[in-house]
Amino acid sequence: MKQTPLLLIPLVLGSLLIISDARTNTVERVVDLKSATGTILNGTYFDAAKPGPGVLLFHQSNRTRKSWEDVARQLAAAGINTLTVDTDPNKTRKQRWPGELDAALEFLVSQPGVNRNVVGIGGAGVIGVEDSVETARLHSAEVKSLVLLSGETESLDFLRQASQLPELFVADDNDEYPPIVEAMELLYVTASSPSRKFVHYSASHEAPWLWYEPFDIGKVPAKGGHGTDMFKLHPELPGIIVDWFVTTLIKTPGHAPADTVASASVINQIQMPGGVAEVTRQLIEARRKDPDAQLFPEITVSSIGQDHVRAGKPKLAVDVLKLVLLAYPESADANETLAEAYLADAQKELAREHAEKALSLLDSHRLPASSWTDTEQYRGEIRRGAEKILKQLTTGS
Repeated sequence: MKQTPLLLIPLVLGSLLIISDARTNTVERVVDLKSATGTILNGTYFDAAKPGPGVLLFHQSNRTRKSWEDVARQLAAAGINTLTVDTDPNKTRKQRWPGELDAALEFLVSQPGVNRNVVGIGGAGVIGVEDSVETARLHSAEVKSLVLLSGETESLDFLRQASQLPELFVADDNDEYPPIVEAMELLYVTASSPSRKFVHYSASHEAPWLWYEPFDIGKVPAKGGHGTDMFKLHPELPGIIVDWFVTTLIKTPGHAPADTVASASVINQIQMPGGVAEVTRQLIEARRKDPDAQLFPEITVSSIGQDHVRAGKPKLAVDVLKLVLLAYPESADANETLAEAYLADAQKELAREHAEKALSLLDSHRLPASSWTDTEQYRGEIRRGAEKILKQLTTGS
């Protein structure tokens, strides 16, 4: 039977409204969730119709779960089963935790095909962010990724201690509830994960303070800069969030590429006397706990090493680039740049070994040429560099 790609079929099954999307083979179900305290929560479950991770999305106090619908549909289409849920913003923190939050998470991970050990949490506004961080704190073994929009939290210690949890922070200077931007910056600088990322939409001036979000009864006009309201003002933002969850829950569960700004303290330490040895120790220790842990971006620290080569300091360059290769051992780029440093330091056999390793990795096509790019143009640059080193070693010029 021929299917129309635009067909949405609404069905009512008992108290559940089921909507099937033939375009993506996903299913939406309106559900009632009962917490341990007897509270009934309304939710919508976006079934990806195949096994995969799960995402739980909390809304801000002056919106409902519908504000997350577009993101939830995109997540389901990408293979991530997603639950949006309405919580009561008038309840106190103690009344919501952990009963309501646990009920939502337990429903999500109990659904067929959901990997209960690979879960992402997203929240918007003061209440949504607080609930997201608290859920991640209470279920740190299962939660592998966080997305936080325009809020704050009392659980700063958790962010400080979650040294490898990927976290996406989003804020807009047009937020009508200042000082939310400063609150989000506090969350970002307190967090210790090198894979955290801050999306900051700047304006010439921040909005003036008028009232509090959780107690706003129409006192503050929306400007499109707060929480999920940003989706209209910044239409690329839903895609950024979806890509973040796809990366941290499907491609590399529990991990995101290390960010230069987030890794600033480590990068600065590398450039201090004894810093390379100390960061090497830190990386080895982190790898004992998590074999995939990263402390810095490959390209950023590689640039430091290459600067030493250009400055005529090959021994410093070798030390730095050996650290890069320790962090990214399967990178053809890291092998080639280390080969250049060895050649500059007259360590010819080691230069040959790593130039040949770079070519071998390129020829295998098993992995990207580097952690930051894999274009044919850059693969060509790595190849030319490695072949030039081998030629110089052969001809002596």
